[in-house]
Amino acid sequence: MMIKITGSSGYLGKVITTELQKKNYPAEKISRELLYGPVEKLSEVLKDTSVLINLAGAPVLQRWTARNKNEIYSSRINTVQNLVHAIHRLPVGERPQKVISASAIGIYSSGIIHKEESKDFDTGFLGEVVKKWEEAWQALPEDLQLTIFRTALVLGKESVIIKKLILPFKLGLGGKISNGKQPFPFIHEADVVQAFLWAITTPDSGGVFNLAAPQQITNSYFTQVMAKKLNRPAIFTIPTGVLKLLYGKAASMLTHSPAVMPQKLIERRFTFQYLTIDKALENILA
Repeated sequence: MMIKITGSSGYLGKVITTELQKKNYPAEKISRELLYGPVEKLSEVLKDTSVLINLAGAPVLQRWTARNKNEIYSSRINTVQNLVHAIHRLPVGERPQKVISASAIGIYSSGIIHKEESKDFDTGFLGEVVKKWEEAWQALPEDLQLTIFRTALVLGKESVIIKKLILPFKLGLGGKISNGKQPFPFIHEADVVQAFLWAITTPDSGGVFNLAAPQQITNSYFTQVMAKKLNRPAIFTIPTGVLKLLYGKAASMLTHSPAVMPQKLIERRFTFQYLTIDKALENILA
């Protein structure tokens, strides 16, 4: 089995690649140059690949300037279109048998709990990008199995959010975002890795899956647990206005998150190692 990975230099890419190597799966990286380069070269790289894992995508938590929006869009939709075209160029016997792609819970609107069948999608920039990202995969050959993971905020020792929060919290400067009532869907990096391994090794694992821990929590509750684990107070509040100054319209990602339930993974009897934020942070902050 040969596995090819895009976006391997990112946080999630490094975590998944490391675990694949530990388990002796032959895995090779697909460079950014190949993703944006001639389809002919990309097609040659994909030849005789068993599983294609797609993790490519520029960070979305940044100011949505025209330039940044174009990068966010092209790093997802254009790269998927290139991959699909490259696969179509290959003879049937030389194409990947499976494609496993990251997506995001940002496709959903805020205000309700979403299972996978939900069509109540976000109508803003982020929701539109994620919808087009997923739709681009629909042009794959019909006999190829496609798995899409709509991933919640990934937590781990090296994750961006933990690295940004740990020092302020240790200094007693931690606090909730806005009123703290917004949902805080999360997933431990170990469960992300296990989900991708499950998709690789399970014959009938195609479809769209919400990749989030089953526990439903708010930003305020996350803040309380984080402070408790570090034995520090968390009495401050980060005003919405401050976030808008930093991130512009992208601040809505922090103040109006959707709530999601991993219903299809639960039905498939997937075993979450970190079901609760308490257990996740206990591991991460140990």
